Amino acid sequence: MQQKYSFITKWQIKAPVQRVWDAIYESTEWPQWWKGVLAVKIIEEGNANGVNGVREYTWKSALPYKLSFNMKLDERVELKRLHGKAFGELEGEGTWLFEQEGDICFVQYNWDVFTNKAWMNYLSFILKPAFKYNHNVVMRWGAEGLAKKLNAELLSC
Repeated sequence: MQQKYSFITKWQIKAPVQRVWDAIYESTEWPQWWKGVLAVKIIEEGNANGVNGVREYTWKSALPYKLSFNMKLDERVELKRLHGKAFGELEGEGTWLFEQEGDICFVQYNWDVFTNKAWMNYLSFILKPAFKYNHNVVMRWGAEGLAKKLNAELLSC
């Protein structure tokens, strides 16, 4: 039986929202600065704004396993919101939200997915806390990598 996971990640970074948005939107560059992202491959281009584009993501984590899944971008509101649907080893949806207040960019990522790997579902009753910990570690790596990439101060993650 599939297990559902819901995570909310919040980052505060002292940087212009445009620079933060560009770094998040250009996910093919994530492996250069986000520890844990092994590869991002374009499967389908999508329209001029990237909508309906599909990318394959391969992640490694603090725990000894990898995950690969595709994301299809289905909504883009410039400098405000990116929303996509995941399918593959994970299925569900992810939403990036961006807001600028003064010189601080607030970023929130909502991740609501089901696991499709049999071992993850079978052992979820034991491993669910470890998966949550693992998600938080990988997202912290992202925040730290983003701050370093932008030469910006990370205020919280």
